[in-house]
Amino acid sequence: MRRRRVGLRVATALVLVLVAVLYATPSLHSRFRERVALQRLPLPGPLLPGPDVPPSGVGASAVPLGTPPPAPASTAYRLFESPVDDQEWVAYDPCRPLHYVVRPDNAPSGSEGLVQAAVAEVSAATGLQFIDDGATTEAPSEDRDLYQPELYGESWVPVLITWTGPEEIPGLAGDIAGLGGSDYARAPRQPLVFEGGQVQLDAADAVDTLRFPDGRAYVQATIMHELAHVVGLDHVDDPDELMNTRNLGLTAFGEGDRAGLALLGTGPCAPGL
Repeated sequence: MRRRRVGLRVATALVLVLVAVLYATPSLHSRFRERVALQRLPLPGPLLPGPDVPPSGVGASAVPLGTPPPAPASTAYRLFESPVDDQEWVAYDPCRPLHYVVRPDNAPSGSEGLVQAAVAEVSAATGLQFIDDGATTEAPSEDRDLYQPELYGESWVPVLITWTGPEEIPGLAGDIAGLGGSDYARAPRQPLVFEGGQVQLDAADAVDTLRFPDGRAYVQATIMHELAHVVGLDHVDDPDELMNTRNLGLTAFGEGDRAGLALLGTGPCAPGL
């Protein structure tokens, strides 16, 4: 059995100016990085779990666990390009809960509850069922292992949300307030799906933002933006969308964002993964 992982990170630059407008600088960049394939070699008889992937089907349901809301009639969204020719776009498996953990280190004072509120917004917009697994000691990494049984048991790793900075994640240097993205996994005759998402938030930037009026709303919007990258939304040019590369003070998803997120909640199930 083959597990293929491709790393995806999208950098989002967020700056709070004196008029309390939150925006992303146009000098954004994204990185597309192919990871070494994880493999289970074909064996005669029953398929045995390999050392670097969890047992197949952990947490899988026969049907999607939630339903996305009706999608707005908007095309102002962009999904990440699929890395495979036989699949137009990639999403998380809607037939499994999407677990997430938060490393509490460096969390700014005043940010309490913002991660959970942002997750709730993305869950409502996609129908994906997020489960809060609490705190973790795992550090953010550009080369994260998707299977860490010593931390998370016999399953794929949860989405990891961390408050960090450029000394730990160099990609957060400058005006970059957050990084978000997911890896991929695939089993034979199964669709490619996202696994092992990460949101990496610049704690110092968040501290500065929280000093402004409505600072909590702006930080929550940053987390929502990065989580939308995690589940598959790319940047757009439309200024009315939270996924715009230059966010002019928006703190909620626009109609295009919601249309894209609703679509991402209808991805294929991958029970054999």
